[in-house]
Amino acid sequence: MVGTVPGDLEALGAPIERPNTYELLAQRLLALIANRHLAVGDPLPSERELVQQFGVGRSSVREALRVLESKGLIDQRANRFVVSETRNPLNSSLLTLLELQEVDVPELFEVREVLEGASAAFAAKRRSKDDLRAIEVTIDAMEEGLESAEQYIEADLQFHLAIARASGNRIALHMMHAIREILRRGLVSLFQVPGGPERSIADHRRILAAIAAGDAEAARERMHEHLRIVASEAGKVFGVGS
Repeated sequence: MVGTVPGDLEALGAPIERPNTYELLAQRLLALIANRHLAVGDPLPSERELVQQFGVGRSSVREALRVLESKGLIDQRANRFVVSETRNPLNSSLLTLLELQEVDVPELFEVREVLEGASAAFAAKRRSKDDLRAIEVTIDAMEEGLESAEQYIEADLQFHLAIARASGNRIALHMMHAIREILRRGLVSLFQVPGGPERSIADHRRILAAIAAGDAEAARERMHEHLRIVASEAGKVFGVGS
């Protein structure tokens, strides 16, 4: 047997850490879905009910729900989470590609421009009154969250998901879910850019106005303009090309 030298051990990295509370809760909820105790379309217990049932903090509940949503296992509808109709294998695949450095952040922004520009155009043609209201609610939540990075960022992400949902294209929605957690990491830093959050809110309202007017080309172009500014800001913050 060949022995392991100290250098090899160092290459393996830090010791394995125990799962966080939210990770354990996410695993419990995942088991309920996998075992069909929660079927497709079934609502999950409320945050308060989960806190009481599992004896964890509200922040752990929110983080666990966020994990399941990012995996495409649950969707948020009318302020409640329900079990999603389909699962999204794109999430882990994209994260793996980034970790292996097979793709990079500038490429992600280029894909966003293509994907979200088209989604906005489709939404302008296919949106319902409920879709328009859902998009507007996310913008209102962004304004209410200007003093809270967590609330603002979550509302920002929900805005883009709501447009993907309004596009009527399920693949577009799955792709947006797949890049959601990656975007969240970047938005934490971009939130600190002076005037950035306020400008983003104004951009979002212009995009919504075009969608509400049924103007597909205007919706596409306004989304493109918004994402180019965000990409430029990301380049300054993270030192990557825009």
